[in-house]
Amino acid sequence: MGTEANWERLVRAALRRERLGAGAHGQPVSGIAGNVPSSLANNLHIDEILRAADEILEEDANVSRILCEHAYSLAQNLDPNSEGRGVLQFKTGLMSVIKQKLAKREGGAIDRSQDIARLQEFYKRYREKNKVDELCEDEMKLRESGVFSGNLGELERKTLKRKKVFATLKVLGTVVEDLTREISPDQAERLISEEMKRVMQADAAMSEDVVPYNIIPLDAPSLTNVITSFPEVKAAVSSLKYYRGLPKLPDDFFIPAARKPDMLDLLQYVFGFQKDNVSNQREHIILLLANAQSRLGSISGNDPKLDEGAVHIVFSKCLDNYIKWCGYLPLRPVWNNLESGGKEKKLLYICLYFLIWGEASNIRFLPECLCYIFHHMARELEEILRGQIAEPANSCKSESGVSFLDQVISPLYDVIAAEAANNDNGQAAHSAWRNYDDFNEYFWSLQCFQLGWPWRLGSPFFLKPVRRAKVCTCW
Repeated sequence: MGTEANWERLVRAALRRERLGAGAHGQPVSGIAGNVPSSLANNLHIDEILRAADEILEEDANVSRILCEHAYSLAQNLDPNSEGRGVLQFKTGLMSVIKQKLAKREGGAIDRSQDIARLQEFYKRYREKNKVDELCEDEMKLRESGVFSGNLGELERKTLKRKKVFATLKVLGTVVEDLTREISPDQAERLISEEMKRVMQADAAMSEDVVPYNIIPLDAPSLTNVITSFPEVKAAVSSLKYYRGLPKLPDDFFIPAARKPDMLDLLQYVFGFQKDNVSNQREHIILLLANAQSRLGSISGNDPKLDEGAVHIVFSKCLDNYIKWCGYLPLRPVWNNLESGGKEKKLLYICLYFLIWGEASNIRFLPECLCYIFHHMARELEEILRGQIAEPANSCKSESGVSFLDQVISPLYDVIAAEAANNDNGQAAHSAWRNYDDFNEYFWSLQCFQLGWPWRLGSPFFLKPVRRAKVCTCW
């Protein structure tokens, strides 16, 4: 009730300001940024758009209106029936803001091409006003000079300004990109020049505060995080780069401007791993390699190189269970002669294993099943590496696209979940349902290869149990 009451007060306040024509301090405000309901799955993006709309309202009310309208459209698409908690109140408040505070005419047709043109024009003016090209340079000079040591407030002010400006630019660029999908490709090409696209992409890459990362900012340049300057980290990043001999990625495969293509980009394209999983595992692997290198000894130079020993340490640890699994079955590992492939091939296998693990969900409780999956995906990868152009793996392809999660993990998860739901809350006899150990034990014999690759979903292994009827005991 507390949340609903807050939303009711918000809407009433918005309507009251609508009648008065000003905010509490006499300034036009939207009064709704930061109050996006958590029930909207994309609430963070909507909130960013509304914050940008607040930021630029005094500079250009029309552009602010366009942003608010787009935020409303996103909310409408995410929850068209306003079923989520607080969504109806949020939409009501936002629409009142759009109608009154931003002077949207009732029943007026929305001309997307005109909106895109306005956004682009404002984008250019905003860049010029805030001297975007000088922002990073000034901050870097201040850091390198050491002058800021006696005036940390000046450095903080410059840093905050840069982050705010680039965050606003990123929102403007994202909304332009979204709106172009609502018009024909020919119109979009006429409205947005290639030069403008490059400028927006470069600006977006500079938004380090809106590009999530855990420890190492790899997808955006950082002026504040010194970890990227450590030689071990530099060497680890360099070791994963796209080396000669790897199949070429499609031209439209997106790579952030702040970094170069690497092995994980190839694996993401081939197997359809999720973007955030790839980002997380990229950091994870780089830290593992850097830590292994630091234990072997320090490295130096302008272009530090990772020792073979550091790669072998990480490789041996992460694939130790797979090697033991192959020895037990017995089965020859996917590599014939690993030493002939060098550290690049070892790194590819490391990346593949961690990407599998990152999306395996509860299948992580079936370690030998992960060995089976890795074995077949590594074999698929070997075939793809023989080509000049990267191709999606057959095991992860479907009519709707390429997805490791959907095609490999979900079938396993679904049958395990069905068995767990049929265990009578843990009271059923062990012989009446399959638990994690039962599933995993299946992969301790060569019989598991009857499941094939891609999965033979008609196999008895994937059969879901008939739901057990619950017995009601009445006293």
